[in-house]
Amino acid sequence: MYDAVVITDPNGHIIEINPRAEEHFGYNQEDVIDKPISFFIPGLSPEIVQRIRRGLDSDRHMMLDANGLNRDGTKFACEVTVSAIDLMDPGDLVFTCRNVERRRRVREMLRAKENAFDISQSALFTCDSDGRFTNVNETFCKMFDLADEEEARKHVFADYFTDEPLPENYRKALAGETTTVGIVAESEDGADDSEIEITLAPNRDGRKVKGVVGSVIKV
Repeated sequence: MYDAVVITDPNGHIIEINPRAEEHFGYNQEDVIDKPISFFIPGLSPEIVQRIRRGLDSDRHMMLDANGLNRDGTKFACEVTVSAIDLMDPGDLVFTCRNVERRRRVREMLRAKENAFDISQSALFTCDSDGRFTNVNETFCKMFDLADEEEARKHVFADYFTDEPLPENYRKALAGETTTVGIVAESEDGADDSEIEITLAPNRDGRKVKGVVGSVIKV
C-alpha cells in the first residue's frame, strides 16, 4: 500500500507495521512491537485511543489530522484513518497514515504566490482559452478602471488589448510561446502618453495549455 499501516491491540500497542510504515517512521517492525501508537503519532495518548475505540462502535472508521514522528525527531503532517479489525484479538485497531507534508507545502506555496499576485505593482491577469479574464489583481482593476475582479470577468482580452501585435501574441501564447512587447498607450484625458510593456505566456496544466497569463507594466 502507498499509506503507512500500523496495527495495534485494543489498547493501542503496536502489533504489526507494513513496509511503508517502516519508510515513513524510520523503524523496523522488530523495533516497535508493543510500543504505544503514540510512539509514531504523539497526539494519540492512551486516553485518546480509548475514546477512538468507543467512537468506532457507531462508525466504521474515524479520520484525524495529526503529526507523525520520524526516528530522527522530525515531524510530518499526516492524515490518520482508524478502523477496527479482528486480527489477534477482537477490537484490534488499524491506523492508516498518509503523509500529507508535500501537499501542505504545495498549498502554502500556492497561497504565497496568490498573495504576491494580489499585491504586485504590475497589472497581472489570467485568461481562459477563449480570452475571457479569469483572474486579475487589484493593480489591473485600477489600470483599466474596473470596480473589481467580478467586473473584469465580464470582459475578454480583446476588449483592452486591440493594438498589434497583441492579438497575434495572444495566439502565440495559446500555442505555447512567451512574448514581450512595448507599446505606447494613448491617454484619453490629454496627459502624456505612456509606454507599457506587455508579457504574455501560456498557462499550462501539465503539458496542456489551458489559457494565457500576462503582465502589464508601465515603463
